[in-house]
Amino acid sequence: MRIVDQLHDQAQALFDALRQGSLDPVRGGVTRDTYGPGEDFAHVLMARHASSIGLEVKHDFMRNTYMVLPGLDRSLPAIVIGSHLDSVAGGGNFDGAAGVVSGLIAVQALKQAGIQLPCDVVVMGVRAEESIWFQVSYIGSRGALGRLQPEALQARRIDTGRTLAEHLTEAGGDPEAVQRGDSFLSTQNVRAFMEVHIEQAPSLAITGFPIAIGTGVPGNFRYPKIRIQGEYGHVGLGRRYRHDASLAGADLTLGLDAIWEQWEREGRLMACTVGEFYTKAEKHGLTVVPGEFCMSLDVRAYAQPDLVELEAAFLALVRQVEQKRGVTIDLGPRASAEVAQADPVLTKQLRECAQALSLPHCDLPSPASHDSAAFCAAGIPFGFLFIRNPNGSHHPDEAMATEDFMLATEVLAQWLVRQQGTQ
Repeated sequence: MRIVDQLHDQAQALFDALRQGSLDPVRGGVTRDTYGPGEDFAHVLMARHASSIGLEVKHDFMRNTYMVLPGLDRSLPAIVIGSHLDSVAGGGNFDGAAGVVSGLIAVQALKQAGIQLPCDVVVMGVRAEESIWFQVSYIGSRGALGRLQPEALQARRIDTGRTLAEHLTEAGGDPEAVQRGDSFLSTQNVRAFMEVHIEQAPSLAITGFPIAIGTGVPGNFRYPKIRIQGEYGHVGLGRRYRHDASLAGADLTLGLDAIWEQWEREGRLMACTVGEFYTKAEKHGLTVVPGEFCMSLDVRAYAQPDLVELEAAFLALVRQVEQKRGVTIDLGPRASAEVAQADPVLTKQLRECAQALSLPHCDLPSPASHDSAAFCAAGIPFGFLFIRNPNGSHHPDEAMATEDFMLATEVLAQWLVRQQGTQ
């Protein structure tokens, strides 16, 4: 028997309220800025709903929000369901938030059905997953798990120029807890982490499945502030005399794309993104040979050896371009995240729930990074569900149907029901 169907309108109302409260009139879409007013609004909204349905609400030193349905034995490790509530600037309404709403709807259905699990069920609204704001991955979840490096506190938000420590303090958090390496969550008090998320490539839309069982989250290496130094020159300067920084940037980008094309021919999964690509505005001009060029790089894959191989190939490409163009390439700070495989037992159980409900589904590796990876790195097993989204993500046109959302939430709820006799 399905137990979440009667909550369709409740889910829709939460999504509508999220959108209305974080609309971005300038960029379109929504902006729920990390450790800013937009993200704060979303956390308050979810906490108020949780309180209205009788859940306990608390926060940690990162200001993550925890909405708790008590279990029969509160000393047992909890099941945590969650995702993030921040967004990119001018993003879509469902990226991340769908996972928090799904958890709340599933728990509300359990409560209405009078079902109490042996352990607490915690819906977690995670802070600061979107790394675009501070150029650091998994800030909220890594912080809660005691795995956020203290130097991340000095990272500056790209629009305000203020540090993470300042923003965290302003939000009511405690940077000193990060400095000490405190952990709010661990293998001692968390049994499993479950995440529901919209797909971020149109795989399900193309194949026709409304939901998928997530099998893994890619790892990555990132260089967010690559700087290429050449020589500024006159527009009439001959090619042999130039040290053109912008052409060096183009060589790097096209070289990476050639690597990706080769991997694709070989059936090997990877992706690379040059998200920033620019000359210095204060010096560039129509008649100036660029002497300085900046770019960012994100490279991801599904196996740790693949990441090692890709980074070695990239570093070799850097040396080749330096020699070819007569430039110096400063890669700047490096960041990375490990590959995370979904727990095979949890994955099997989610498949069984979907099958029992006669829901069409498939397996799907994630093309994007998710907080589940931070839990995996901390030794906590995770399960993952995807919801069909034909229009991609990180822009206003995300197109998750509430009907598809309810199917994924039903699978989650049925998985919870099956945990009544386990611990």
